[in-house]
Amino acid sequence: MTRATEAFITFGVAIVLYLVLFFGLIPLPDVIQNKIVPVFPWWSLMTFGSYSLGYLGWHVMTFSDCPAAYTELMGEIQQAKTDLRSKGVSL
Repeated sequence: MTRATEAFITFGVAIVLYLVLFFGLIPLPDVIQNKIVPVFPWWSLMTFGSYSLGYLGWHVMTFSDCPAAYTELMGEIQQAKTDLRSKGVSL
């Protein structure tokens, strides 16, 4: 099974479960049915967004430098500049 298929199955099950809860097919206490279930999709969206921003922020903050790649790139830039200067392009 592909990863996309697993994702679609998971989202499908979650949507069916939410609709069952939303329409009251499974009896729940009144407070949960009227106050929590209607806002659950928005809460899930906010939780996912917060997690995603935290994940990205952490990985940007702990991004490791690559000194070897930097020196290689700078060498290629210098090589390109000398090649362009030899062809008469002013930089």
